[in-house]
Amino acid sequence: MAVSLAGTRISAIALPWFVLVTTGSAVQTGLVAFCEMTPYVAVKALTGPLVDRVGPRSVSWRTDLVSAAAVGAVPLLHALGLLSFPLLLALVAVVGAARGPGDLAKHVMVPEAAERGRMPLERATGLSGVVERLAVTVSPAAGGTLVAFLGPMAGLAINGACFVLGSVVIALALPRDMGHAPERATAPAEETTGYWRRFGEGLRFLRGEPLLLTIIVMVGITNLLDAAFTTVLLPVWARESGNGPAEIGLLGSAGGIAAVTGSLIAAGVAHRMRRRAVFFIGFLLAGAPRFLALAADAPMWALLAVFAVSGFGSGFLNPILGAVSFERIPRQLLGRVNALSDSLAWAGIPLGGLLAGAAMGAIGLAPTLVASGATYFLTTTLTALRPEWREMNRQHPNGHTHAPPEPSPRDERDTAPRP
Repeated sequence: MAVSLAGTRISAIALPWFVLVTTGSAVQTGLVAFCEMTPYVAVKALTGPLVDRVGPRSVSWRTDLVSAAAVGAVPLLHALGLLSFPLLLALVAVVGAARGPGDLAKHVMVPEAAERGRMPLERATGLSGVVERLAVTVSPAAGGTLVAFLGPMAGLAINGACFVLGSVVIALALPRDMGHAPERATAPAEETTGYWRRFGEGLRFLRGEPLLLTIIVMVGITNLLDAAFTTVLLPVWARESGNGPAEIGLLGSAGGIAAVTGSLIAAGVAHRMRRRAVFFIGFLLAGAPRFLALAADAPMWALLAVFAVSGFGSGFLNPILGAVSFERIPRQLLGRVNALSDSLAWAGIPLGGLLAGAAMGAIGLAPTLVASGATYFLTTTLTALRPEWREMNRQHPNGHTHAPPEPSPRDERDTAPRP
């Protein structure tokens, strides 16, 4: 996960910057993000039954190779003078289509890793979050510096190399039976069930989970706003304010370092904390302040502080979301239900850049930042009034016991009752 995410985050700086400096168009910059994320969401939604049946390990390393080939073609074709804008859109669409099932496959192996590691699920998802945050922390600084000195094509070449390395790690380092849950052995009929029936089983399960549906709606809106911020608003701010890709990387690293700290704390103590309160406080810190600080044209030291506070709050979110999701979804349905829930939560991401570009063309950068920050704040505060959130602090009856029933003495500290 770290290798794959590191390359993706470098590309997230290199690709928008390349389009922005070569075309000068915020709309075209947003269009590139749209062409990557639309197939990401669509293909991810449809490959859940395939991941459940074939196995996440096999899906992960194969899709990483496809991503590597597509992203590696961009700098090669650019060097040969053959990279047109429509061809660039096609290549990023292939990357998105491969990344969707690849990311899903890595995600659904986490609860099995928790069992093999003999630890509570919140700790496992917290450590997964730490890995993600470390990649997000180091990569923006490295990517911003790399793009500033060597150009965006060098960043994309490194992204392709990271996909190759990630594929090798998954294919060679993980046990071959990783991702084939014990429950599958007790359900042989699953192997002969048709694709659409398995897809429908995941959909029916998700429709019966009000808490998961509420989370999906809220996270879907915030993901749209985060995508607008990352792919368009932040690069345009960097250009108009006289800063550059190095400053984008610096801000991303400041938030990432704080997010690592938050994720480490969540990994250590999240299974003893009140999930609901921590979750909404984390969103309050992680969301609106970034938009408003850029709109106010704050000095760099203030922006670094705001991004650090936001990052710290965001570090608590994914461990809680992951634990709630894994507890409530039966193991044999993990692939298809997570595929649907993730895709619905990410459905607005392809539109984020397009909407941001259109809004800036109509009202300018600062008003767009203020409107986005206000929407983020209202979404994460008003949603908290929904009654479904009371279930967040409860263990769901369909949940799994991810720590072993008879822990060794070194694991006794993890067996305290959870809130």
